[in-house]
Amino acid sequence: MAHDTARFTRITPPGEDRERLTCGDCGYIAYENPKIVVGSVVGVEGKVLLCRRAIEPRRGFWTIPAGYMELGETVEEGARREAQEEACADLRLDGVLAVYSIARIGQVQILFRAALASPGFAAGPESLEVRLFAWDEIPWAELAFPSVHWVLRAWREAGDGPLGAPRGNPPEDRRGITPLAEAAL
Repeated sequence: MAHDTARFTRITPPGEDRERLTCGDCGYIAYENPKIVVGSVVGVEGKVLLCRRAIEPRRGFWTIPAGYMELGETVEEGARREAQEEACADLRLDGVLAVYSIARIGQVQILFRAALASPGFAAGPESLEVRLFAWDEIPWAELAFPSVHWVLRAWREAGDGPLGAPRGNPPEDRRGITPLAEAAL
């Protein structure tokens, strides 16, 4: 059913507890929900695979291979696709490492611990370069997002052992509302 966005207004429809984008003609509610981001911390012989972003936001900064899920794919398929797009990497996912709520920008991030399923990686079209970093080589001041800091620390804490329950937002930012410039690095 196609709807003309010019007829939509923000109102609190009957039975709802907040304003929603609602069609003035038929009452259709266009729910606006968080986006799901999927990605992986890829470990290779004790090092971590990072991608230097070739796209905005945060072009030129380092991140893990991650991005928005597509309709029709599972979280695992999305994480593997993102690694293929950004790092030309074929992954073996080991399990969910972390689930983060980033309320400030309406995201839920589901991040896996992973390894290369086949050797080799290279910069894909969304990356300027891709490389492995030892823990003491990670360019912390050049990481693109607060959640990249969080998940790298979660990866380090988990080591190679069983993952247990996925990590969540750090206690100082339980809702994911602190932008990078204000985040404790």
